[in-house]
Amino acid sequence: MNLVSIQSHVVYGHVGNSAAVFPLQRMGVEVWPIHTVQFSNHTGYGEWKGEVFGPKLIRDLMAGLEARGVLAECDGLLSGYMGSAEIAAAIVEAAGTVKRANPSARYCCDPVIGDVGKGVFVREGIPDFIKKTALPAADIVTPNQFELDFLTGRPSATRAQAVDAVKALHDMGPRAVLVTSLHTDETPQDAIDMLASDDTGCYLLRTPKLQLVANGAGDLIAALFFAHYLRQGGAKEALARAGSSVFGIMQKSLEAGAREIQVVKAQQEVVEPSRSFEVEQLVAPPLDAEKQI
Repeated sequence: MNLVSIQSHVVYGHVGNSAAVFPLQRMGVEVWPIHTVQFSNHTGYGEWKGEVFGPKLIRDLMAGLEARGVLAECDGLLSGYMGSAEIAAAIVEAAGTVKRANPSARYCCDPVIGDVGKGVFVREGIPDFIKKTALPAADIVTPNQFELDFLTGRPSATRAQAVDAVKALHDMGPRAVLVTSLHTDETPQDAIDMLASDDTGCYLLRTPKLQLVANGAGDLIAALFFAHYLRQGGAKEALARAGSSVFGIMQKSLEAGAREIQVVKAQQEVVEPSRSFEVEQLVAPPLDAEKQI
């Protein structure tokens, strides 16, 4: 499997491509990374050095790949934090370029907009672009609960509301949805849920809630879910495999007392999770047959 991953990159730590590329490679995926920024460390430290790259770099690098004739071998494109509406436009163009070369390729958009307790933290213009342009272009989308509510204009305080919001997100274009960091009226205080949905059904995975603030966890789960989805062909198995791996990595990061997620130290969790979690089917298939990936 070959994937283009267009995300931020840090020299120290693991967010963006620094969280996604190595775990994908550990799965046996050939990753072609394109960096939207290169910083010394993630911005959660409060200070950093580095440079933000413009949309021209994305277009130039994609043109170079196209000139090599390799895009027909590309199985998909993954995008994360976009930086600006101009960069976002270049990313969606890149996804279109990949799909023209390989019509069976898929685009997975991690719609980074904000989070519970933080609100919207991206630049003006990005949320609107994601909602109007990136979502309709995406085959798979991986919002957190805040982003699910923001994009659909619906609450997800109850499990039923969350399922309805996911259905509304499907109606906006994506055939598969993964909702991370989900907490509804049915989620125990010591647990956290993830919900995945596609034409095969809607599924819930619950794991213990770890006392860990982990930048890059969303980038990691989006990458693993995308790769497993392409390999397995369905949300249920992708959710089970990706969710179990991410929990294992987060648990080992907590045990290490590390501020950064330990994707290298805990790399065996990617291919052989130390704990596997059961997936519960919530509802019948939410999509029409013609919307299958």
